[in-house]
Amino acid sequence: MIIQRKLLIFLMLNIFCLIIFISGCSNEKKIKAQIEQIPVEIKFDRFDLKFASVKREEFQKFKKKYKYLFPDQFSDSVWMKRKKDSIQNLLYNEVNKNFPNLIDLEKESENIYKHLIYYFPLIKIPKFLTLTNNVDYQNKIIFADSIVLISIDTFLGSTNKIYEGIPSYIKADMDRSRFSSILVDEIANSIVRRPVSRFFLDKIIYKGKILLLKDFIIPSSNDGIKIGYSDKQINWAMQNEDYIWKYFIENELLFDTDDDLEDRFINPAPFSKFYLEIDNDSPGKIGQWIGWQIVRSFSKKNPLLNISEILDLSSEEIFKKANYKP
Repeated sequence: MIIQRKLLIFLMLNIFCLIIFISGCSNEKKIKAQIEQIPVEIKFDRFDLKFASVKREEFQKFKKKYKYLFPDQFSDSVWMKRKKDSIQNLLYNEVNKNFPNLIDLEKESENIYKHLIYYFPLIKIPKFLTLTNNVDYQNKIIFADSIVLISIDTFLGSTNKIYEGIPSYIKADMDRSRFSSILVDEIANSIVRRPVSRFFLDKIIYKGKILLLKDFIIPSSNDGIKIGYSDKQINWAMQNEDYIWKYFIENELLFDTDDDLEDRFINPAPFSKFYLEIDNDSPGKIGQWIGWQIVRSFSKKNPLLNISEILDLSSEEIFKKANYKP
C-alpha cells in the first residue's frame, strides 16, 4: 500500500512537471510569435562607401548632409587627402570584400529592436550608419543621440591580416558573429543603471544584468556569443564555477571596493587573475560570468518578473533572493 502511494505521488509530480513544461513552451512560442509580428525595418546608411566614392565637386553637399562627422577644425583638403590615403584604401577594400552588403546585419538589428520594443515599448529606433574608423576596436559601435555609428572595419574577422599585432583576446571580439551582442552592450547603457556602490558584487551583478538582457533580446545566440567566449572558455567557466565562487567567498571579495578587481575579473583580458596556476587556463571577464549566473538564478526563481522589472531591482535584492549555489 505504501509503495503504491509513493508511486502515485511520483506519477502525479511527473505529470505536474510535464504540464508546467508544456505551459512554459506554449508561452514561449506565443511570445516569439508576438515579437515576430512587430513591424521594424532598419537600413544601414553606407557612409563608408559613399565617402570613398564622392567626387571633389560634390564634397560640400556631401559634407553638409553628414556635418556631424566633419569637425570644423579640419579643412576639405584633409578629407580629400584621407580619401587617397593608402591605409584608408586598404580598409575600404577589405570592408567591401567582407561586406558587399549588410543585409544580415540589418536583419539582426531588426530582430534586436523587435525584442526591445516588446519588452521596452517606449524605446525608439535610431538611424544606423556605417563608417571606417582606423580599426578603433574600443569603439566598435557608438550611440550618438539618435544615430548608431558602426565602425564596420572592426568586424572583419579575427584572422584578417589588417588585425595583425592586435592581441588575440581583442581580435576574438572583432568578428561579425559578435555584432548583435556588441550592439546590445551599447543599447544596455541606456537601459541598465550603473551601480552606485563600489562593491565587487554590485559590479558583477551589473554585468550580469546586461548578459541577462541578452538572454531576452538575442535568445537564439549561444552563451559564447553573448559574453565573447570560445567553446573552450565556456566549458572552463562551467566546470570551474564552484571553485571560482568559493575563491570569491573565501577571499572576501564580494564586498571589497578595490578597483583593481575590475581589471582582474571584470574587464576584457587574456585571462582572469587569481594569482594561481589556473590563471593561464582561465578566460578573462570571469566575474561577468559569475554575475550572469547569479542574475540567471534569480530570474529562474522569479519567472513572473519580466526583464525590465529585474533590471530595476537592486543588486542586494537580486543576490539575496537568487540563493545562488553553483
